[in-house]
Amino acid sequence: MKIQQIERVADITPAEFREKYYLPRKPVIISGLSQNWEAKTKWTWDYFKSIVGEQTVGVYNNTRAGASTPVNGADDYIKFGDYLDMIQQGPVELRIFLFNIFQHAPQLVQDFTWPDEYARGFLHKFPMLFVGGAGSVAHMHYDIDLSHIFHTQFIGRKRLLLLENNQSPLIYRMPMTVESAASFVNWQEQLNTKDFPALNYARAYTETLNHGETLFMPAGYWHHMEYIDSGFAMSLRALDQRLSGKLNGAYHLLGLRGMNNLLIKMAPTWWYHYKRKVARERANRALEKLGVHA
Repeated sequence: MKIQQIERVADITPAEFREKYYLPRKPVIISGLSQNWEAKTKWTWDYFKSIVGEQTVGVYNNTRAGASTPVNGADDYIKFGDYLDMIQQGPVELRIFLFNIFQHAPQLVQDFTWPDEYARGFLHKFPMLFVGGAGSVAHMHYDIDLSHIFHTQFIGRKRLLLLENNQSPLIYRMPMTVESAASFVNWQEQLNTKDFPALNYARAYTETLNHGETLFMPAGYWHHMEYIDSGFAMSLRALDQRLSGKLNGAYHLLGLRGMNNLLIKMAPTWWYHYKRKVARERANRALEKLGVHA
């Protein structure tokens, strides 16, 4: 892959943010956005355990979905407090995503400030928590609702790999999904370009996200995230400002996901292999346009 670092800024005015990152749809890490949030120091493992520890949550392991696995199907269910105890004791390849902790503890919304000056269309009812043990992985995908994301890390570090959505053919996007057929686990050391040669030509961004830092990830960006340490993050979502983006997001949510799950249910083995076959064909066509023969 052709990789560049994600730009970093300490602070940025709303006008500069819109000009340099929001409108051009370019990712950036803002270190000062959460500087005055109570959440930066208040949100700890013990605090979360004390207020929502009894809630049952779905957890996901590092194994990629098999032929019969529905979209977003959890691998197990566990009490949130027990999970937090587990990931504090050592590396645990289990993570939680899209956990609306605020439904159970609405007082948490007082601990941070929505960055409404940076973007319009925030979904104020749906701030989401993402938690992972050291070594857990969020495999390469893009968010199905196609929202802009302000992703703030709390505790620990997370390694990021991002690609613009126009790189989809080169990273083997499977039809009717927001997933790649290629694996990006330990991509820095062992990216499988032998079986997936188009990966050599994809353009990507990388960086490490630290405690208190906020990643702005534009709508539709592919992302693969590896938890270097046990930690958690909060995502604030804002609708795409363009009508076409909103309509595409609605199609993804209402049409694409449902069709994929239906095919998984009706013909799991055939659909599993067909998606990967089509992904390779599209990658080969993309290589041909670049003058490269697979």
